[in-house]
Amino acid sequence: MRVLIVEDEEELAETVRRAFVEDGFSVDVAPDGESGLFNAQSWNYDAIILDLMLPRLNGFEVLKKVRAKSTTPVLILTARDDLNDKLKGLNSGADDYLTKPFQLSELIARVRALVRRSAGKPSPLLKLGDVEIDTAARIIRKKTRPVELTPKEYALAEFMALHRGELVTRTMIYDHLYDEHDDTFSNVVDVYVSNLRRKLGKDFIETRRNQGYILGV
Repeated sequence: MRVLIVEDEEELAETVRRAFVEDGFSVDVAPDGESGLFNAQSWNYDAIILDLMLPRLNGFEVLKKVRAKSTTPVLILTARDDLNDKLKGLNSGADDYLTKPFQLSELIARVRALVRRSAGKPSPLLKLGDVEIDTAARIIRKKTRPVELTPKEYALAEFMALHRGELVTRTMIYDHLYDEHDDTFSNVVDVYVSNLRRKLGKDFIETRRNQGYILGV
């Protein structure tokens, strides 16, 4: 999954970025409202973490412009703990509101929950035939036995599971597995798909020629 952090406090932004990367996310960081809005409108993120007190364009304005074109889950992360600010944020289209200081584990859990709900799959357990994905523990089991996957293999399996029944293109997969600074060649997606078929079953992911992939279980 890929998230955007819009935060002008450099040290905090880096701390949050590292925590999400360690939890398997791809992360982009924007240091002000204008660049945050540009990113939000340029890529399809799984979630956006948005500060309110930003230079160049405040968080409320960013949220308003994002909501005019996108349903991407937005979590406001701010030091502004006044009830009126919370109500304004939620009533303006934010999906969640967390005040600073905060626990990184709670922030990550909230973002994961937002992503699942936006995909219509609120349970942390995704069952696909004899394969079970525990999105909270980031573990995949086949016939109740854990399957050893690389972080990117897991990320692809989770992404496909959250979009079960939908045709997913290579570009969509690449955009959700890598951040804006990654220069990995796009054919690596085919390698991950092949590995997942070998580990989870040859019919786990179906290829649609010249179109993309669809979860086949």
